[in-house]
Amino acid sequence: MTILIVRHGETDGNAARILQRPDVPLNERGKRQAEQLARRLCARGFACIVCSDLLRARMTAAPLAARSGIAVEESPLLQERNFGDLRGVPYAELAENPFGPQFAPPNGEDWPTFHARVADAFAFIVSRRRSVNGTLVVVTHGFVCRALVERHALLPEGVVVPERFDNTSITVLHEDAPHGVGLINCTRHLMTSLEMDRNGGSA
Repeated sequence: MTILIVRHGETDGNAARILQRPDVPLNERGKRQAEQLARRLCARGFACIVCSDLLRARMTAAPLAARSGIAVEESPLLQERNFGDLRGVPYAELAENPFGPQFAPPNGEDWPTFHARVADAFAFIVSRRRSVNGTLVVVTHGFVCRALVERHALLPEGVVVPERFDNTSITVLHEDAPHGVGLINCTRHLMTSLEMDRNGGSA
């Protein structure tokens, strides 16, 4: 019995390094990634899907639901950090580092507010996992993945938290404290992506 933490698929905002708006969809590559993810996880099996209510996460979860017949439960607790008025702005145009420890985006979440929400999200995840008989899939965002692992899980000795979690990466947490990490930022299901991109094919 495990918890699978998944980052959403690629968007044009990811590729262009833009602080993303809530309604940004997956691009074509992101849609292929979501299908590859669904094939991998459906072969493994799971009992429940919870998901951020932002569009890019919902689109990533959709193939999981379609293949498994399991409905997606959405939660705003799993949203990406809210960068407020800076959403839609390219990183290169920002006057200061939006990810710095003291940075508070106008009309957005500072780090303490974000981390408090992620703590609530983790409590929700653990509670939801314990209410079902099987693996829980959690589809969320990069900063949330990092905060969940960094602050609420136990990494194996010598393993560090990645600076960046890759699109549709899978991180496996044990549902019981201290929530050991069995796999981190794994994208094995995307190994054929470069080949498909070169050939213009789709999964």
